[in-house]
Amino acid sequence: MRLTVRVPATSANLGPGYDCFGLALDLCNEVTIDTDAAPGVSWEGEGASELPTDGSDLVSHVMDTVAEATGRALPPIRLGGLNRIPLERGLGSSSAAAVAGAAIALSILGEAPTPYAVFGHAARIEGHPDNAAPAVFGGLTIALPDGTVHRFDPHPDLHPVALVPNERLPTAEARRALSGDVPREDAVFNVAHAALAVEALTRDPSLLQVGLQDRLHQDARLALVPTVLEVFRSLGEAGVPVCVSGAGPALLAFPHDPLAAPEGWRAIEPGIRSEGFELVEG
Repeated sequence: MRLTVRVPATSANLGPGYDCFGLALDLCNEVTIDTDAAPGVSWEGEGASELPTDGSDLVSHVMDTVAEATGRALPPIRLGGLNRIPLERGLGSSSAAAVAGAAIALSILGEAPTPYAVFGHAARIEGHPDNAAPAVFGGLTIALPDGTVHRFDPHPDLHPVALVPNERLPTAEARRALSGDVPREDAVFNVAHAALAVEALTRDPSLLQVGLQDRLHQDARLALVPTVLEVFRSLGEAGVPVCVSGAGPALLAFPHDPLAAPEGWRAIEPGIRSEGFELVEG
């Protein structure tokens, strides 16, 4: 059996939608497995020299965990990955790996890799349903605490730009920076702006700059990367809607005009992906 799965990058939180909003970006990692080839693991692209090749990578871990959950074993596998999503930048590289692993494992085991089956395994194992949801379902998603997902079609005039610095920010470190207590006025602020953000992302992009404002996580995370905070503030002052992508340090901007990357950064214009993961046989 030979299978290839393509999984999109994702931007979670989107300002006020902390731990629940997610957007699929048309920048895909690919993982190919072959059960008839000599076993092994290899990587190309982003972070290729850093990722383990001994089977301890996240894709392999998720595959093994899904197989264990079904009470079955996977055959020896040749696994090759082509990574386009930058690592530890807030663009969902780990969720893409988890979704790829879940989809491949279910397929090899003869189980139907339905969206909710793949999402259930990936979100449980990797721990971030706000990233797993758009990686599985595409478009704009809202993941609820009970495990359900609601998908929306983003407005066609949205043209996001991912601004990617050289700095990295592991998700665990970004989470440790957050306060465990939320003042009531900040909670109300985020509820109001999250509602407005959905309207902006699906129907009226002119509301984006206001709708993407947040008081729960962005300030604390930006404080960890002062150079990113400087770019974030300059974009806001220029009237460009912008938010921290996931846990950061990448920023997701929605400019009206072409946007150049700051010195030492990359600007990626992936477009929005309406579909989630894709499995191809052969």
